[in-house]
Amino acid sequence: MYFIGIDVGTSGTKTILIDSKGKILASATFEYPLYQPQIGWAEQNPEDWWDASVKGIKAVLEKSKVDPKEVKAVGLTGQMHGLVLLDKNYNVIRPSIIWCDQRTAKECDEITEKVGKEKLVEITANPALTGFTASKILWVRNNEPQNYEKVYKILLPKDYIRFKLTGEFATDVSDASGMQLLDIKNRCWSDEVLEKLEIDKGLLGKVYESPEVTGKVSGQASELTGLCEGTLVVAGGGDQAAGAVGNGIVKTGVISSTIGSSGVVFAHLDEFKIDPQGRVHTFCHAVPGKWHVMGVTQGAGLSLKWFRDNFAHIEKAAFEFIDKDPYILMDQEAELANPGADGLVFLPYLMGERTPILDPYAKGIFFGITAKHTRREFIRAVMEGVVFSLKNCLDILYEMGIEVKEVRVSGGGAKSKLWRQMQADIFEMDVWTLNSKEGPAFGAAILAAVGAGEYQKVEEACDTMIQKVDNCSPNEKLFEIYRKTYKLYNSIYPRVKDLFNM
Repeated sequence: MYFIGIDVGTSGTKTILIDSKGKILASATFEYPLYQPQIGWAEQNPEDWWDASVKGIKAVLEKSKVDPKEVKAVGLTGQMHGLVLLDKNYNVIRPSIIWCDQRTAKECDEITEKVGKEKLVEITANPALTGFTASKILWVRNNEPQNYEKVYKILLPKDYIRFKLTGEFATDVSDASGMQLLDIKNRCWSDEVLEKLEIDKGLLGKVYESPEVTGKVSGQASELTGLCEGTLVVAGGGDQAAGAVGNGIVKTGVISSTIGSSGVVFAHLDEFKIDPQGRVHTFCHAVPGKWHVMGVTQGAGLSLKWFRDNFAHIEKAAFEFIDKDPYILMDQEAELANPGADGLVFLPYLMGERTPILDPYAKGIFFGITAKHTRREFIRAVMEGVVFSLKNCLDILYEMGIEVKEVRVSGGGAKSKLWRQMQADIFEMDVWTLNSKEGPAFGAAILAAVGAGEYQKVEEACDTMIQKVDNCSPNEKLFEIYRKTYKLYNSIYPRVKDLFNM
């Protein structure tokens, strides 16, 4: 039997096809734009996601030569928190306001006032945050009432793909957790929050556990994708929960550090637990009946991509002529700089920040620039700043008493040996890579295998499909340098935070 995982990412949609042992037989990624109509805004066109999903499914079927009849199930994952609004004719009403959009500070205040700060954390396990979906819903209602009046269904990004594949309106507990409308402890929509925010529960899809079957591929979707009509589609998960499944983070003591567009430190929880200050998020896990806690930095890989797109013109030109990835060339430049970047420090707050400061107005900073610094120090400072932001997340897990025995690295950043080594040196522990680097898409495919009955439990599937491959050990000689730089990093924001919203 074979299984497909689809990951609706920020820069593109990745589709993979695996066999029952977890071997990846084909992979395809199709990119699309991100629109920023104003500073701090971020939107995408849901039809771009669907187009990329259709192309991806067709591509992996063609590459693998697998008979579509042998594909038993599809698992879905994707960027969390994005707001997709459909009218009664199932047409998209407006572009999706996605996870990194920061326009909803006023709506967060409104949510806190209407629900109550303590009650909101008690039910949704998190304070009101600009990234979450609930504040986006209120923003549309407050600022585009003509659009809100048309709303028939509210979906998350991956769940729009589910609708296009099956005609069903559904979501899973892990992705729904990031909407700030779910009762996290009881794993269902919160009637109290919905009532106080005056959001009709009928606008939302049915909530499932991640491996549960939510529908079947329709005839129309079959014609478009090449999948057989009736192929199972499981609930799947938010990209972080699905990525954790793909990394085997399905038991306590094992955490993941992921550098994608955002950066995430993720830990499995057998029991419900929250950070009273709301600096990290507690959500339902994609493992039925379990939870997870994660710290999020908004601008991880996004920061390096921003630097590449705006300042790495030489590297991009080299890519066109010698077919060498600009990121590889940037890695090589950064390796020539000293650890600590000779005092140059970067705060990766290009899209505001969540963990640990919860400040949508925060801005990126290069601190300590001197005439001695060259491009190599700037690149290294960006990379180190991202890892420092992940260390902020890790430190909070320690504060919460969460056991950390092993760190597994994933995401695009895990492809960089230098970034892996930085994490080992700054975390001061070994970090491991795995046999699969496909992260969320692989996790979605694993969930599909469980939903189709190939495995009884998610943990069983992970034990079979996931193996540790290689590790980076920390260089103790660098501990003091990085401790000193990390202390400086942490001291900068408190001294300038009042300047961001002037």
